[in-house]
Amino acid sequence: MAKGKSHYVCQNCGQDAPKWLGRCPGCGSWNSFVEEIWRQPVAAAGNGAEPVLLDAVEVTAEDRTSSGSGELDRVLGGGIVKGSFVLVGGDPGIGKSTLLLQMAHHLGQQDVILYVSGEESVSQVKLRANRLGVSGGRLLVFSETNLDRISSVIEGTGPTVVIIDSIQTVYSSQIQSAPGSVSQVRECAAILMRLAKEKSIAVFLVGHVTKEGTLAGPRVLEHMVDTVLYFEGDRHHTYRILRSVKNRFGATNEIGVFEMASRGLDEISNPSELFLSQHSAGTTGAVVAAAMEGTRPLLVEVQALVTSTVYGNPRRMTAGIDYNRVSLLLAVLDKKIGFNLGMQDVFVNLAGGVKIDEPALDLAVICAVASSIRDHFIPAGTVVMGEVGLTGEVRGVPQIETRVKEAVKLGFTRCIVPKANIEQVRDVKTITLSGAASVQEALTSALEG
Repeated sequence: MAKGKSHYVCQNCGQDAPKWLGRCPGCGSWNSFVEEIWRQPVAAAGNGAEPVLLDAVEVTAEDRTSSGSGELDRVLGGGIVKGSFVLVGGDPGIGKSTLLLQMAHHLGQQDVILYVSGEESVSQVKLRANRLGVSGGRLLVFSETNLDRISSVIEGTGPTVVIIDSIQTVYSSQIQSAPGSVSQVRECAAILMRLAKEKSIAVFLVGHVTKEGTLAGPRVLEHMVDTVLYFEGDRHHTYRILRSVKNRFGATNEIGVFEMASRGLDEISNPSELFLSQHSAGTTGAVVAAAMEGTRPLLVEVQALVTSTVYGNPRRMTAGIDYNRVSLLLAVLDKKIGFNLGMQDVFVNLAGGVKIDEPALDLAVICAVASSIRDHFIPAGTVVMGEVGLTGEVRGVPQIETRVKEAVKLGFTRCIVPKANIEQVRDVKTITLSGAASVQEALTSALEG
């Protein structure tokens, strides 16, 4: 076979170049260009259909299949859509393969499911299945990394769901580069996407992540798929969070909460209760906040510790919350309230290892820091929510009634909310609402209420 055209591809960002470069002009990484040779063009996605007028397209109701897990269905937008292309990423050992094998077990009781493992032999998959209590049914297990063989098996067995574990181990013989390279990942995903769309097969890809926590390979992989799910968790905690960051068939930023047990992943139906299970009322520097993750309200404990600095420059450390956002809030406390934090170390943490990036936590951070520096605890049964502006005002937050109802369900008796949201809470009568228009009003209500 004649040698194809040679080019160089950055293995970090996918930048193309006609010759080798020491430094990538796209991402700035050094020595990341690798020569790749194209032997023949790979077939593009599509089924040969002709263009039609938008008004002439017949729309049918989405045909969704339950995955067997309520939490996974929530993140997917209500279940598995036929022909969907889903990417699942996460740290090694976080539970990606466990979750998908449990899903395959449930689906395999009714339909043909193909589980393709590029990292384990068939016997190793069977050992893991025995540990998880996964039975056979119509679940097919296949250990292969050659995409041509995988494609022929998919067409021969006609599964309804295909799981590829993982996409970085799959290679196409048409591309002369190592498995996991940018070209291999991109082109293998393109062929699998074509199969998914043409044959209405739901395809789940397991993706590795880099040390920075992002999916390995080019970002184009995230653009190609219909849904991107990230598995998050701390190795010091048993629970795992499955987060949707892209979903063409449902809401984004939805989360599913699981607990890693000896028999696999167990669903957590009430994550707020889990995150507050060790909350101690009457402790300085601790306050409960109401956040929203997609359509689900979450109550979490915000902790703050303020101490005198030992060194010249004060330390600012955060865990589970954005560092820059906390720095902004500390500046508001220093300028508008008169707290002298220039010689104080400040540590802010979301208890339980959860990570949330939402402005509605601003007021809770403010109250926790003030509670710690004044050594005055916030009364038990109090929930705080609200966004804080640079001028010290407390701004309204969306879905206020949903947050308040979650607080009522868990037994809280008082909510400090933005004054702009007071009129939006109509159907809740068993909790006291305290409106605050400024940070000063909120601190007065929280610490002296």
